[in-house]
Order: sequence, then structure tokens, then C-alpha cells
Amino acid sequence: MIKSDNNLSSNQGKYFDDFSIGDKYILPSRTQTSGVFSMFQAASGDNDPIHYDVEYCRERGHPNMLAHGLQVFIQTAAGAGTFPSEVKNSLIGLIEVSGKMLKAVYREDTLYPELTITKLTPQNSTGIIEMEATIFNQKKILVFKGLHKYLIKKN
Repeated sequence: MIKSDNNLSSNQGKYFDDFSIGDKYILPSRTQTSGVFSMFQAASGDNDPIHYDVEYCRERGHPNMLAHGLQVFIQTAAGAGTFPSEVKNSLIGLIEVSGKMLKAVYREDTLYPELTITKLTPQNSTGIIEMEATIFNQKKILVFKGLHKYLIKKN
């Protein structure tokens, strides 16, 4: 089932056993503007000119400012979509993340993140939901692939 901001969950929320492999969460697209670059710089403290000086980047063969890998990764934050409202009573926490940058992301690229449930691991009173995180750019090129794991209560 595809989830987006238009598919709101019920008031009681969902628990581990309510999820299925293949459930998708389409997150809002975001253009990586100069403002996004500046906010990431302020939040991360990263001052490497490869991410903030367009002339420095061009001198090194890049067409524009190169997005930091973590700046790209955070576009997969589940909180940007409907998942948090679905697990409001059952989420214990995010327990693991990983990812791989597959292609460069530059200023003014628009990113399209998506999360897909790929594995459900039941435990005694909880379960682990594994989600594949993918990001495509405006050219439909896969630029990022990663994994989120969430610990969720059973009902």
C-alpha cells in the first residue's frame, strides 16, 4: 500500500502487526536550494567549501555546489511523511540507519525520497520494521539508497 500525506491514519495508530512488506511512504520532494545548503551548514558545523562555495566547486569540475552526503540522507526522514502519525502510540525508536550515495547531488537538484517496508522481524512484545530508503533526482536517477530500522510495539 502506498502512503502519502493524503492517506491519514486512524486516531489509534498502528502497531507492528498492522504493517506489511511492500508498504510505501512517499515523502515530499525537496529542491536543494542555497537556503537548504545554508541551513545544513549551520546545523552540522561543516564548513568545507566543496559544499558552500560555487566557484571552488567549479574549479574542481563540479557544475554547482555539491550536497553533503548527510544533507542528502536527511531527506529520507520518516517524520516528513505519515509514518509518525501511524506509529504515534507504538514507536519506541529509530534503532539503525545506513546508506550509500550513488550519484552526486547539486544545488537546485530536486530530490524525491521514498521509504518501503522490506522486512518485518517479530519479537516478544515488539518488532523491527526495516525500510529501504531511496532518493531519485529530477532526472529520475537513483542518487541514494539506504536502510532505516524502527522498533515498534505489538498491540
